[in-house]
Amino acid sequence: MESSTTSFIVESLTRAIVDHRLQPGTKLAEQKLADHFGVSRTLVRQALFQLTQNRLIKLEPARGAFVAAPTVEEARQVFAVRRMLEAEMTRAFIRQITPAKVRALRDHIAQEKAAVDKEDAAGRVELLGDFHVRIAELMGNEVLAQMLRDLVSRSSLISLMYQRDGAARHSQEEHVEIVKAMAAKDEERAVRLMTEHLEHVEESLSFDRHVPTHDISLALS
Repeated sequence: MESSTTSFIVESLTRAIVDHRLQPGTKLAEQKLADHFGVSRTLVRQALFQLTQNRLIKLEPARGAFVAAPTVEEARQVFAVRRMLEAEMTRAFIRQITPAKVRALRDHIAQEKAAVDKEDAAGRVELLGDFHVRIAELMGNEVLAQMLRDLVSRSSLISLMYQRDGAARHSQEEHVEIVKAMAAKDEERAVRLMTEHLEHVEESLSFDRHVPTHDISLALS
């Protein structure tokens, strides 16, 4: 029962952030959340801790929990690093590609499409990011996979909060084309598509959006 309650709090807060109803920087007061959900502060604390794992919120000593607020410069730096890293990853992946690895990626993009079609915002962002990590995992390079998990986590937060409508579907379609180029062992095309894809994701971010409220109760209602 407790775990399901915690999951509900996590989902509610995630949805409020994804739907742009909670601003970056909003303080998430434990007691206010406990009152809103009718639960103990212990359960709220568990939910907030879970949300720190994907960087949706940050916990500050003696200050509490806040909706994370990545800066424009941080976003630019994250995507610059990803373009450098993933271009070479794409080359290396194609040189060791097998039919089984192609099938694994195609299975993954099928899951992406299902999440996009269902308009599952949190699910689609997670799957779209995991596509990149999956490539590293299929290469058997755990160091690379871990580096990408961290970068993708930061990218996913940025995308959740700042990506314009429609961009997720476009990203999924680009993943399909990348896998086609990989399956054909067309290294130059695959690298170009991967680089352009990351550029398009960055271009889809809108940092000037207006979010109307810092009021937690109003945002969660």
